[in-house]
Amino acid sequence: MSPSSRSLPAALAAAALAVVLAGCGGSSEPAAQGGNGEVDLVNDGQLTTCTHLPYEPFQFQQGDEIVGFDVDMVDLVAQKLGVEQTIIDTPFDTIQSGADLDTGKCDIAAAAMTITETREQNLDFSDPYFEATQALLVPADSGITDASGLAGKRLGVQNGTTGQTYAQENVQGAELVVFEDLGLLLTAVQTGTVDAAINDNGPLLDFAKKNPGLEVTTEFDTGEQYGFGVRTGNTALLEVVNETIAQTKSDGTYDRIYEKWFGQAPSQG
Repeated sequence: MSPSSRSLPAALAAAALAVVLAGCGGSSEPAAQGGNGEVDLVNDGQLTTCTHLPYEPFQFQQGDEIVGFDVDMVDLVAQKLGVEQTIIDTPFDTIQSGADLDTGKCDIAAAAMTITETREQNLDFSDPYFEATQALLVPADSGITDASGLAGKRLGVQNGTTGQTYAQENVQGAELVVFEDLGLLLTAVQTGTVDAAINDNGPLLDFAKKNPGLEVTTEFDTGEQYGFGVRTGNTALLEVVNETIAQTKSDGTYDRIYEKWFGQAPSQG
């Protein structure tokens, strides 16, 4: 995979978005062939992905590229379609609501997004491609080891996420401080703006590994699974996405991508 197939620099991505918004619905050309039917793409020759940055190691900016676990997985979908992936950074709210897909901003949503009943009303999910749970990130000397230690503390959460929902429903006595993206949330823990943060385990474990002054002290077994999203009724593209996920898991590609971004093979069982 060449770097250009994975992403565009931010300026080019913005230009691509302008083209999408100006010409949404104006092209009748089929963009790609996959599965048992034609897959119509919003931009001819491109699989346009909506994500929300940063969410390392799933999707984040590295120099002029957007890279990560989700990026590599969707690259394989694009390869199967014979096109290149283009990535647009957009608010998570308009991803999970299905608005970005419904308005033709993108073909697929790849944002480390947990499959939930509410979101399933707004978009169609692929088969699960990642097992996740919630985790608690704190300064290493905080003494906070679990949710019971959060009473009277400022707890950071990311807006619209299952981590926010978990905190609202399960953490007693904490003041919830809501941030619009993961980067702001992590910075708040680093600077002491909040005493702790709850978010998905993958990004928090990755961040703690790179920042020794922070640690993940516990994980909450929420049994979550991530899925890629497509516009409701877009069965042709969904079929190609599911075929790709199944193929990567059967031929070992999934394990290689997982180890690339998480430093170890996925747990079995």
